[in-house]
Amino acid sequence: MLLAIETSSRQGSLALQSDGRILGERNFSHGLQNAALILPLLNELCKEHGVKPGDIDQVAVSVGPGSFTGLRIGVTLAKSLCFATGAKLIAVPTMPVIALNAPLRAGNIMPILDAKRDQVFAAVYRQAASGILDEIIAPRLINLPDMLAMAERPLLVLGEGVSYHAQHLFTEDAAEIENRTPKFADVSIAPAGLWIPRATTVAAVALRLMQQGAYADPFTLTPLYIRKPEAQERMEAGLLKHLEI
Repeated sequence: MLLAIETSSRQGSLALQSDGRILGERNFSHGLQNAALILPLLNELCKEHGVKPGDIDQVAVSVGPGSFTGLRIGVTLAKSLCFATGAKLIAVPTMPVIALNAPLRAGNIMPILDAKRDQVFAAVYRQAASGILDEIIAPRLINLPDMLAMAERPLLVLGEGVSYHAQHLFTEDAAEIENRTPKFADVSIAPAGLWIPRATTVAAVALRLMQQGAYADPFTLTPLYIRKPEAQERMEAGLLKHLEI
């Protein structure tokens, strides 16, 4: 019995999977104001399918990159459950979870997330006929035009970063993403419904990691931020300025 947790984006989700089969999924908005809702939703999901906490022997969590607040909530919940139940922990990178939303035969796939300061978290994957992803460009913090220049074409772009960096992807600023014209003939944009990572996909990626024996240590696991949280950077910058004076 596996519990999958996805809290890296604006919409979070939980999913239960038994022997590779999804039993059910619950969605919620992430953020501190919604963190208190996660445990009641988990309890509701477990009750619906007759699952007790002790039945869960695997916990998979999306570890980032993504929302700093969301990642902290998800990783903390996953670690706490493992401490309480003895379940094994699987740390699932968020980028391939988003990329797996792409349709089959999509070719080169670039998930992007907004990283502020006109930068994105981005990676590039190539989808095999079987649907398995090969990592072509590892996740990184970068300017979107530079990432677009590195990626092979044709290219499918998806992820919440699209709406934040539309000026680099479209020729005009229409109200709806679906009505905008892509700037490049060999770069297409996935529908907005495919941008959000889902707990069911976290579970699918976790199965492959489990087959490889790639378990995480709940005592040492931390979110994959790639960059320090903005609040920490500001604090350090202020401290350095004070020391210089």
